[in-house]
Amino acid sequence: MRWEIEDTAEQAAFRQEFREWLAANLPKGWMDAVDSGDADSFEKVRASSGFNPFAWTGTIGRSRYAAPLWPKEYGGLSGEPWMQQVIRSELVRYRLPTVAINLLGVGLAGPTIIEHGTEAQKERYLRKILSGEEIWCQLFSEPGSGSDLASLATRAVRDGDEWVVTGQKVWTTLAQFAQFGMLLARTDPNVPKHEGLTYFILDMKSPGVEVRPLKQMTGSSEFNEVFFTDVRVPDANRVGAVGDGWRCARTTLMNERVALSGISLDPVSFAGGTRRDPWRSFLDSVPDRSNPLVRQRLAQFYIETELKEITSFRASSARARGQQPGPEGAVNKVFNAEYNQRRSSFSLDAHGMAGVAWLAGDRDAEARAQTFLRARANTIEGGTSEVLRNQMAERILGLPRDIEVGKGMPWTDIKRN
Repeated sequence: MRWEIEDTAEQAAFRQEFREWLAANLPKGWMDAVDSGDADSFEKVRASSGFNPFAWTGTIGRSRYAAPLWPKEYGGLSGEPWMQQVIRSELVRYRLPTVAINLLGVGLAGPTIIEHGTEAQKERYLRKILSGEEIWCQLFSEPGSGSDLASLATRAVRDGDEWVVTGQKVWTTLAQFAQFGMLLARTDPNVPKHEGLTYFILDMKSPGVEVRPLKQMTGSSEFNEVFFTDVRVPDANRVGAVGDGWRCARTTLMNERVALSGISLDPVSFAGGTRRDPWRSFLDSVPDRSNPLVRQRLAQFYIETELKEITSFRASSARARGQQPGPEGAVNKVFNAEYNQRRSSFSLDAHGMAGVAWLAGDRDAEARAQTFLRARANTIEGGTSEVLRNQMAERILGLPRDIEVGKGMPWTDIKRN
């Protein structure tokens, strides 16, 4: 991170503490090689160490440094926002992943369980989320309820101490690998749509759960359809009160925007499982920086990169006041999504024909194409840019809400797709 406030004495002491922990847990010579600036030396250390990002997730997840804002009793530090900034800057410096492999667990499920879950749920799930032992997915969107999430139709009917779930979700990231899912379902169809929802923790291995991967234009299948056929969910897995699911879901959504607002989703930024500085990686990928038009575009991208970092830093002020993330998360999420698309398009254009045709085995060219194609999803996932702009207009600028047909009507009486 290039934009930082100068450390106070307390922050400097914490930075040194974290560096000492890194020195004790990274392969011998790793930090010295990075500090020396010798790329060949670092590559030798990395290659000989067999660094495994999945194992690293467990190492840092069990250390309390993976989520410093979480309570100490659940694996965090009960810390302040600046601690998160210090940790992130050190991870970038030492070429380590800053985004958890279990991003949806750490960024979405964890904060929701901390805010609304029972003590038993916190004890059961939070530490294994941090360590990456249990991967999570988000079961919100449906074929007929994308932008209008509250209109969802998946039903949960109570049967004693269990709920029977029937319905379908779509665009579920990593569902094929997840052990648990954050499930939002309709428990009362006879009240207005926002009032009849309940939030559950779903065991993805439950009988009746079927996951069907969706092939994307990148060639991968990170999104899925998920079908529920009489899936039984214990009432002990309910998060919050019956009918209070929308409030719990808002906590998840606000944290989702914060989690997605600061990542580039750029495979060019990683080499052998270790993280390179995204800006340096991007700059090195531009073949002709002597062209004045190219230099002008690069200057604009640099300005936007700095703005993105500063806005992310400012957004943490809500947490500093002990509040949940607010609409400011939507600002950076929209900006970051469109920035990723502009930057990945420029990268292809800068390479001319080599941006669309290359020899087999050219990993850099493949990564550029992958980044370009994957960036198309950025303005859709985590809330579409159109919906988030409406929220910014209403909650930040104070503009009037759009007319909502059917407001206050029972869900059963509202026309749906």
